[in-house]
Amino acid sequence: MNCHELAEQLAADRPDLTPVEVARLCLILLNRERSPERLRDPKARLAAWRNASFRFEAASDQHEAIVDELDQMLGDAPIEFSPDQLWTLLRAVKVQSQMLELYTDQPSLV
Repeated sequence: MNCHELAEQLAADRPDLTPVEVARLCLILLNRERSPERLRDPKARLAAWRNASFRFEAASDQHEAIVDELDQMLGDAPIEFSPDQLWTLLRAVKVQSQMLELYTDQPSLV
């Protein structure tokens, strides 16, 4: 199954999705699925969709939390980083890496 075919199936399954949401979902599903032909089966497609949605929501929640933490930590003034702040920065890199992994077929860098 290619991206166009999957997009048609997803749009038929969920006509309420915007074209951007369909494109994002196609990218995530095709990158996560070892056998894209498996996505032709509606049950397998739904299972893959649920798995991808769960992973995306978890990564989005982590991303939002770390962005808030970074905003609070950094502010506008120059600062010296404490060890805890350095760990926060490292977690931010890890979370960003997880978000990128959802959209690519590459493992996390961290």
